[in-house]
Amino acid sequence: MSGTILIADDHPLFRQALALAVSAVAPSARIVEAGTLANAAKAAAEATDLRLITLDLKMPGAIGYSGIALLHAEKPDVPILVVSSAEGAQVAEEARAFGAVGFLRKDADLTRIEDAICAALDGGAAPAAAAEPIEQVRREVAGLTPTQLKVLLAVLEGKLNKQIAYDLGMSEATVKAHMTAIMRKLDVQNRTQAALVARSLGLDLAS
Repeated sequence: MSGTILIADDHPLFRQALALAVSAVAPSARIVEAGTLANAAKAAAEATDLRLITLDLKMPGAIGYSGIALLHAEKPDVPILVVSSAEGAQVAEEARAFGAVGFLRKDADLTRIEDAICAALDGGAAPAAAAEPIEQVRREVAGLTPTQLKVLLAVLEGKLNKQIAYDLGMSEATVKAHMTAIMRKLDVQNRTQAALVARSLGLDLAS
């Protein structure tokens, strides 16, 4: 199977282990590695033949499920398989809610990881049945554009528009325009409310 597979994880040894698993099931695939969310988003945007993304939730630049949301917004048709040490019964369900096709813990055995990679490459792992409907606001967060998500994450970090504009290489007016769009999508009145909504939905999951 040809194409590119992106492995996003901040631990070099685990990236190597995942690369071996990928090579076992897709020996002709080109493997690209990224150790930060910013590098992962850049690699995803640049890859024209991306077939799969494996993603760790806890990596530099990520806040909670923001890595899934950002990469899903960047490449909505590319399956994202989360392989993470994050714990909690709701983590897998939340990961799927933000756009992942599957979730595995890092302590899963190699055979299970290979099987999950195969399933994702064959059209996406079947999502688990949700115990309750996904709230509309969660869909809206997952539907923000990559730039809007970057702005929202910066707001979560407490940055002002001037700082956000500098970090993202845009004007303050553009940041304000993105904030207006974000608040409209989330149906809130100000940036504080937007941050609270994002935090309540798991974007501020403890790292």
